[in-house]
Amino acid sequence: MHFIYRMKLNLKCPLAFFDLETTGVHIGNDRIVEISIIKINPDQTEEVKTWRINPQMPIPLESSLVHGIYDEDVKDEPAFKAIAADVAAFLGDSDLAGYNSNKFDIPMLMEEFLRATVDFDLENRHFVDVQNIFHQMEQRTLRAAYQFYCGKDIVNAHSAEADTRATMEVLLAQLDKYEGAEWENKKGVKTVPVVNDVEALHQFTNLSKPVDFAGRMVFNEAGEELFNFGKHKGKKVEDIFQLEPSYFSWMMQGDFPLYTKRRLESIHKRWTAKKNQAKPAPQPKPEVQNNVVQSKPDQPKPEVQNQQKPDVKPVQTAAQPQKPQQRPQHKPNYPQQPRRESKPAEPINDDMLQQLKIKFGK
Repeated sequence: MHFIYRMKLNLKCPLAFFDLETTGVHIGNDRIVEISIIKINPDQTEEVKTWRINPQMPIPLESSLVHGIYDEDVKDEPAFKAIAADVAAFLGDSDLAGYNSNKFDIPMLMEEFLRATVDFDLENRHFVDVQNIFHQMEQRTLRAAYQFYCGKDIVNAHSAEADTRATMEVLLAQLDKYEGAEWENKKGVKTVPVVNDVEALHQFTNLSKPVDFAGRMVFNEAGEELFNFGKHKGKKVEDIFQLEPSYFSWMMQGDFPLYTKRRLESIHKRWTAKKNQAKPAPQPKPEVQNNVVQSKPDQPKPEVQNQQKPDVKPVQTAAQPQKPQQRPQHKPNYPQQPRRESKPAEPINDDMLQQLKIKFGK
């Protein structure tokens, strides 16, 4: 379907605006679940295409709550590899545009193309990131905020006291400017968040729900801690303790802020305590007294093997035929003779030789 675009763009080649919905924000690990492209041609005609994609991995609930796409919605859709060539062909030689596209959408799309072994060349293309225009034209510095909310410049900017006072005045001006103003979150829920209440302002200024100030861990909707960086981004901290115990040691020894380590250690202690409570209680060993096993009254007596009672005949086996039983032989009870003590032999002398000659006639 082709449309004539109202605002003319000065184009030398097509400009493709595109956006991705994904399983998460980790470019290396997460996958695309939906891609939509609006291509503006040099003649100002518009082409639109959208694909739903099976990411071949579960979609975390936190992501589904943002974009509204659940596992059930994409279970029958093709994998990206099956449509990668069609996506590349539709983009053609277009320049690329998006919101935060330079940091997220383009790198994520390229990861999918590379996994699908589809050659999509980024050379000689132009990339327009609309977010960068917004942030650079509407600066987010304290000086810009002071000028925007209070209508004046900071005197002695970057001195601690001047910047601190400017920050205080900005907050007071914000409370006045946004009194009664509605704000809508990613789920479409509307609230009036900027009110003259410190607890409410805390909630509004910590929407990412960090566990530690560095943001290495965050809370999910259920109040569970998740890693917010690296290969385990989006995974429960306690689950990683179970699956990869060395990850805790790596973080404790790594170059992380001390407060991050303190919070991590606190979670680890809580997890260890729960794991120890779940272990079954050890069974008491039987007591041994005088080489005899003493059983507890409420425990079965241990079986003793290879012991036979005196009145039980041994069982005959094929390997050991039973010998005929013999009657015991009773020896007569003769009186015992006193045992002679042996004396050492005496040396032979002439008198002994003479006695032998007389006896044997020699």
